[in-house]
Amino acid sequence: MIDKKNLIDRFLRYIKIDTQSDDTVTERFPSTEKQLILSNLLVNELKELGAQDVEIDQYGYVMATIPANTNKKVPVLGFLAHVDTAPDMSGKNVNPRFIENYDGSDIILNKDLNITLSSKEFPELKDYKGKTLIVTDGTTLLGADDKAGVAEIMTAVEYMLKNPDFKHGKIRISFTVDEEVGRGVDYFDVKKFGADYGYTLDGGAMGELEFENFNAAGAKISVQGRNIHPGYAKDKMINAILVAQEFNSMLPVNERPEHTQDYEGFYHLIKMEGTVEKATFQYIIRDHNRAKFENRKAYMERVANYLNTKYGKGTITLELKDQYYNMREKVEPVYHVISTAIEAMEKVGVKPNVKPIRGGTDGARLSYMGLPCPNLFAGGENFHGKFEYVPVESMEKAAEVMLKIIELYEAK
Repeated sequence: MIDKKNLIDRFLRYIKIDTQSDDTVTERFPSTEKQLILSNLLVNELKELGAQDVEIDQYGYVMATIPANTNKKVPVLGFLAHVDTAPDMSGKNVNPRFIENYDGSDIILNKDLNITLSSKEFPELKDYKGKTLIVTDGTTLLGADDKAGVAEIMTAVEYMLKNPDFKHGKIRISFTVDEEVGRGVDYFDVKKFGADYGYTLDGGAMGELEFENFNAAGAKISVQGRNIHPGYAKDKMINAILVAQEFNSMLPVNERPEHTQDYEGFYHLIKMEGTVEKATFQYIIRDHNRAKFENRKAYMERVANYLNTKYGKGTITLELKDQYYNMREKVEPVYHVISTAIEAMEKVGVKPNVKPIRGGTDGARLSYMGLPCPNLFAGGENFHGKFEYVPVESMEKAAEVMLKIIELYEAK
């Protein structure tokens, strides 16, 4: 069903465009203008393919319609992917390389820099023996997160528009921006999109299907110290840096990302800076269980209150902001979106792997905005860094799963 050459060509074309978002920019949306280069390219390609209602709005969201070609009453399905790549590593001058008929051994990404994709460090590599891998040159990320998803959706769109015998209901397509900085659907118009149910193609390895994600919050802690000449500081100085360290030491050591897995939540210190006079530090707070999530936030408040009692009122200022919630609550009432995706995978020869996301997707927020939106695999591995890669066969299957979901809904 899938034109493999077109799928690969699209992916290579998209990853050549630097679309890295910027988590330090809050005054504009999207955070980087360069994301719109790919967004506008997709607009042109959708029009050339014959999609309808193709547009890009003031925020950079691309939307398009594949009109229904069946007389049956079928739910409007939406498929989404994001164009930006992570701030964690450069997405400029991506230089991909193909490893055909992969033999399971280590892959030298960059001989000069001594960078190797090790099958010992990444044992899942051995699952891809015999496959064709697209890897980096060790100096950038690859961009499979989520340009693999973008290419898969575009390839499925091409198939539908070129094969009128493939019956389907109305399909809505969207490509978003700034997902990697947690703002991907800040201005997304769910009503305008007009889908009854959606799927993001933004997951990892082949077979992944996710409808449970973290509840998420951000915490910013400001510490006001008291700087006194160290020679005369006894019983007077309050070192803001040390108070910040004390705050961090009061959080459970075994509840950090490096010590948790599956449904276990965590506190993650992501940034710290300061002087004796003033220090600021930031955390992200994550837990799948809503009650435990609320308890984590409450515990941080208790720690802040304790230190304010110890060092004086106003020493610690804690700002907590919820970011997104577990989509399971919104997806379970329409579980057919999951059972249909599972059936679709099985019918195209993919073993479903239903698992919780230890993170979040645009779909999580969309689910709370009125569009139940689980997450399908896009096929890549080791996102956000130089060891990122994607098997071509996984990308093919992702596009096939999308088409099979559409086919199954029309057949009901």
